[in-house]
Amino acid sequence: MTFPDSHPQSSDAPRESPDSPSTAATAGTHAASGPPDTHDTSGAPATSVLLVPPEGPALRPPVQASLHRTLAVARRHWLVLKRSPHRFFDVLVWPLVDTLLYGSIGLFAAKAAEAAGGAPGTTATVTLYLLGGTVLWHLVHQTQISLATGFLEETWSRNILGLLATPMRDWEYLAGVGLFALARTAASTLAVAVLAYAAYAFDVTTLGIGLIPVAALLLACGWAVALLVVGLVLRYGSGAEALVWGALSVVMPLSGVFYPVSTLPAALRPVAEVLPTTHVFAVGRELAAGNGIPWRDLGVATAGTVVLIALSLFALSRMLRTFRRRGLVTRYS
Repeated sequence: MTFPDSHPQSSDAPRESPDSPSTAATAGTHAASGPPDTHDTSGAPATSVLLVPPEGPALRPPVQASLHRTLAVARRHWLVLKRSPHRFFDVLVWPLVDTLLYGSIGLFAAKAAEAAGGAPGTTATVTLYLLGGTVLWHLVHQTQISLATGFLEETWSRNILGLLATPMRDWEYLAGVGLFALARTAASTLAVAVLAYAAYAFDVTTLGIGLIPVAALLLACGWAVALLVVGLVLRYGSGAEALVWGALSVVMPLSGVFYPVSTLPAALRPVAEVLPTTHVFAVGRELAAGNGIPWRDLGVATAGTVVLIALSLFALSRMLRTFRRRGLVTRYS
């Protein structure tokens, strides 16, 4: 009993061995007609490989890859904000409510003082202090809230373990969240400044060129407080999240946001003088009153801000080291 051969060649036709001359000639013909880079040095045919130019973040230069990861973190938080409209409440609604609150208090105080026979210059100063303090306070407040809640997004979504498994460095993540926080702070502060001008005729640009260092120092102070709060959340868990919203509430009355620190109780004045935000707002009040830049207060504020940032980074690094060594990431996984 015979079975038909599936090969197209007849079953009784002689088959050539691989070492036969005709087979070698055929192989040589294919090797000669193929591209020179499709066979190895021994002359044997090799599989053709399509060379694709390197792409993707893993094959980018180190600097470009770091920039890509930083922008990816910023975009991640922007998408969270974009797809959750209720999150704009913290960005726009609360700042506008504060502006209406303190602006109306200042206007009421000014009218009451005028009705009582007070000097017009004094009543205008009260309004300037309140509105100027409101605009400047939202610089530090929104910066701290945006940076700290940006990190809390990772804890709420149980994403910290995923971040630790990536090649992302700590500073790249902080830079990405800080970039998003800067954009969020700019939007919030712009809304406050526009409402202050439209409702109370207060133009923050009247502070002049001195507004630039004041704004920069307040942003740096907000970042420093946020880094410290993030470290505490890493170290002590979700119970420390209350500090995200409460840390600056302690700093605010001691910083003289709306008044000079000389009006504080005598026991609290030395504490207020240590805070760099106290001297920043002192500079802001002088500028709002139309005076020149108080260089002494500005210098003390700059030195204090540098020290505060250094202490915050040191504390964050220590707490992050403890977080990794003790395996505290299991709290968020």
